[in-house]
Amino acid sequence: MLTAKEAITRLKEGNEKYIAADTFCADVSSLTLEHFAKNGQNPYAIIICCSDSRVIPERIFHAAIGDLFTIRVAGNVIDDHQLGSIEYAAGHLGTKLILVLGHTGCGAVHAAIHHDPSGFIKFITDEIKTAIGDETDDLRASILNVKHSIDMIESSLEIQKDEEAGLMVAGAIYDIETGMVTFLE
Repeated sequence: MLTAKEAITRLKEGNEKYIAADTFCADVSSLTLEHFAKNGQNPYAIIICCSDSRVIPERIFHAAIGDLFTIRVAGNVIDDHQLGSIEYAAGHLGTKLILVLGHTGCGAVHAAIHHDPSGFIKFITDEIKTAIGDETDDLRASILNVKHSIDMIESSLEIQKDEEAGLMVAGAIYDIETGMVTFLE
């Protein structure tokens, strides 16, 4: 099991490979599938990211089956369902890194800034509006939204307990044009 800092290093190295590559190949052989079916999963990072089809964590970080525990929801917003999934991966699988991954060109962030959606989408955009306040720049709003999600994760009592045992919560932004992931400080 990797430490949180080792996991960040692995994610950064994987992103460098992704940016340098023209294609992506992954081992999806029957032997690999059988291995994980029999032995379970041991992901080195929990990734909370947007459902956007251009944002594929396993590719962005050049990861294989079993490497990432990925939670996807439009706008990478956090609610009790995501917190439960995070607690499961951290508590039961022993994963030490939680990464909230926002991205440029996020439709949910854009909708929160420029529109007033109705229906169930409003739950997402209202959460993003809470995160971004009066910000009107899409990139800065995406960063604020990531930071808000980090705050929500860190406010969980279970996560706070796990942080004492080496769990780390981090944030990053994926640039959909360049493929580069920038980790937030």
